[in-house]
Amino acid sequence: MAERPATARTAQQTVASHERLSRPPARPSRPVPFARVPAVLLLLYLAVPLLALLWRGTGPATLRALGDPLVVSAIRLTLLTTGLVLLLAVLTGTPLAYWLARSSFRGKQLVETLVELPIALPPVIAGVALLMAFGRRGVFGPALEVFGIALPFTTAAVVLAQLFVAVPFYVRGAALGFRAVPRELEEAAAVDGATGWEAFRRITLPLAFPGLLSGLLLCGTRAAAEFGATLLFAGNLPGRTQTMTLAIMTAMETDVSRALALAVLLMLVSLAILLGVRALLGGRDELAMSG
Repeated sequence: MAERPATARTAQQTVASHERLSRPPARPSRPVPFARVPAVLLLLYLAVPLLALLWRGTGPATLRALGDPLVVSAIRLTLLTTGLVLLLAVLTGTPLAYWLARSSFRGKQLVETLVELPIALPPVIAGVALLMAFGRRGVFGPALEVFGIALPFTTAAVVLAQLFVAVPFYVRGAALGFRAVPRELEEAAAVDGATGWEAFRRITLPLAFPGLLSGLLLCGTRAAAEFGATLLFAGNLPGRTQTMTLAIMTAMETDVSRALALAVLLMLVSLAILLGVRALLGGRDELAMSG
């Protein structure tokens, strides 16, 4: 039993060596001349609005708006609901990701399509679907009312809306992480006497951790930025269902400084998470696949 930590280290070294050997050598290349102008124009188009937001959103009035009670309430609610979404994603999405990564069964493509469909759905459609399922006149609405449960326009509705649109990002990232772990390492651990849980905890989980963490970060970003599904299913009630994105929409009609403060804060958080994900993945293509 004392050799199992060494087995995990050997597994990590084996995977790292395999990645270094299989990675093609970098070849410096330059874009063809006629491609530079449209490429630069597109980059400018992407950069200018973000720079303008930072320029207008970092003034004294905007910074003072961060202390506004409505802003503080929206930030607090967003942190609370996003944290609950991440917890539910880990508890339910990890087993699903491992199942999809390690099993082959009839209907697997259907399950994968079901998991990924919320990514392709417009958020408004997601909100309507949640209302049709859990609203008072929805499929399960009457059954929930029997137990005194009314989900629409509650904080629970915010969590459900965010979870619906965000959890697929975690499942995809986690599944990629699990697929990257060679099964030979798990089989070797079993030969050494490790149980299934011990092999998962000491070998599979540590090696898949970058994929799980990147998926979790993308899931959290998507949950915090959710708008359409939350608005339809949970409403826009300050202090109860008004998240940061909904507060931005409301503030744009009354107090632009408050809207700018929230927008800049969300953008900086998203930037930090994006840079963290890229650092975890080493700039590889899995980032695009996870997002």
